Amino acid sequence: MKKSILSKTTAAALGAFLLIAALPGCSGGGAVNTSGNTASADASNPTPAGAAKEPAAAPKSVSITNVSYDPTRELYERYNKLFQEYWLKEKGQEVEITQSHGGSGKQARSVIEGNEADVVTLALEGDVDEIRKAGLIDEGWVKRLDKESAPYTSTIVFLVRKGNPKNIKDWDDIVKSGIEVITPDPKSSGGARWNFLAAWAFSNQQNGGDEEKNKEFMKALYSNVTVLDSGARGSTTTFVENGQGDVLLAWENEAFLSQKEHPGDFEIVTPSLSILAQPSVAVVDANVKKHGTEEVATAYLQYLYSDEAQRLEGQNDYRPSNPDILKEFGDTFDLNIKLVNIDDDFGGWEAATEKFFADGAIFDQIYKR
Repeated sequence: MKKSILSKTTAAALGAFLLIAALPGCSGGGAVNTSGNTASADASNPTPAGAAKEPAAAPKSVSITNVSYDPTRELYERYNKLFQEYWLKEKGQEVEITQSHGGSGKQARSVIEGNEADVVTLALEGDVDEIRKAGLIDEGWVKRLDKESAPYTSTIVFLVRKGNPKNIKDWDDIVKSGIEVITPDPKSSGGARWNFLAAWAFSNQQNGGDEEKNKEFMKALYSNVTVLDSGARGSTTTFVENGQGDVLLAWENEAFLSQKEHPGDFEIVTPSLSILAQPSVAVVDANVKKHGTEEVATAYLQYLYSDEAQRLEGQNDYRPSNPDILKEFGDTFDLNIKLVNIDDDFGGWEAATEKFFADGAIFDQIYKR
């Protein structure tokens, strides 16, 4: 009998223990949270299992990479500091910004081939669109930011030596015999493509749209090219530092920079007709999603349109896209120059690339390497 009574007592006690252990908060091992991990339910961790957690604090710093083209080095050295101050004030977060520069076409290819840029700030829409075609930038990127994602513009001018010894005034002067021209290669440089199209537009106006005469004009121009560098900054170095050539076909901002760095050595000649050069900017969607940097990368480009950044762009000799701020720089820029544009006069970058710069297209036809 004693053995039977003891067994019943033991069984009752065991049942009571199991009932108590099953009650919330009474487990002896640890509370199971919604993620399946265990957390100690003591004074150091008073949050009950399964309770909502506070969102994780944003990291104190974040890093992004801006892949850009040749002549923007000085602009982004200053802009990055401006943006870092802005973002720290707005979000309490420090931003480390890595810059990369080179010929615009080469830079676009580097991103396609694995350079994990968070943003690209390239010389022309066509180069950014090549990255889109590779699946790294979403459709509709051009309309994502104001002014078709061109926060600043420029144009193409001539940089000549002091006194303009060859008396170069317009495009028809640089096709004359004996004139040495410096311009980069349209196969690798966005600036070079703007140069080419500006010259073509002048010839087209002079020749009444006769394409064979235009080709003859362009052939004469490129016959005078003595050095064809891969990017705009390389061509500037060839002309300014190495002393080669009579005239440099240059971004307007690059020409101004050369004057500032070598006062009294060079003059800028504005031709009768040029082109509205629209450098394009875009978030590289695939990369920011991978890096978790979509918010800061988007803000980095959006802030280029702020009044502070627009004035900084003007101070670096880019034309602000804000027309009111552009007027503030009327003493710097010739605002009356006649400018053709890529959409109205060339049918957009896709059409222009196919006609002029694709393998076997007009540039290859008129220029023999």
